[in-house]
Amino acid sequence: MADIGKLISTKLGWARSGRLLTGKPADPETDRLPPGQRLVKDWPVLDLGVQPEITRAAFRLEVNGAVETPLRLDWDAFMALPQTESVSDMHCVTSWSRYDNHWQGVSSAILLDLVRPLPAARHVIFHAHDGYTTNVRLDQFAEPDVVLVHTWEGSPIDRRHGGPVRILIPRLYLWKSAKWVNRIEVTTTDRPGFWERNGYHNNADPWLEERYDA
Repeated sequence: MADIGKLISTKLGWARSGRLLTGKPADPETDRLPPGQRLVKDWPVLDLGVQPEITRAAFRLEVNGAVETPLRLDWDAFMALPQTESVSDMHCVTSWSRYDNHWQGVSSAILLDLVRPLPAARHVIFHAHDGYTTNVRLDQFAEPDVVLVHTWEGSPIDRRHGGPVRILIPRLYLWKSAKWVNRIEVTTTDRPGFWERNGYHNNADPWLEERYDA
């Protein structure tokens, strides 16, 4: 199991030194690879030292908070929702990027249509089985390429990468795409998550190099 204190200290050191920052923001419309990133062919495994084992029988997903109709899904109910296929890139704050990942899952739009966020809703907090949390704006979660994915390259996403279901937000650094998600909380106010409280940027746009808290 990872030493969380040491891990946080390392990441705070990166923030202080500006590790990987180039000072040259890019445009995602013309620059596919964000600044400071390198391409990989594999999918590196990064976590907080815990990889929960959640069977499909034990899987539950709640969507609640500032919504009209809170939702609780087991595996069968989740898989009964309209399914989508997508292709997108991944960009990890630790410097690696992987192009053309093929996914299957449920789009965020489907869930939002079901729960109907209240007019005052502005943010979303993801909660995971390992205690991890992270936050995004509601409009970021509602983007058409955001998917709760269960399949990668034709196979179920394995435990190491956040299976059976994880968030995928391709336009942001990958720490915003919570693994082992079990609750999506819609909120009226922002609430920074684990890494946002420990040196990482609250927004996490790779092309603007939003790696660290300024």
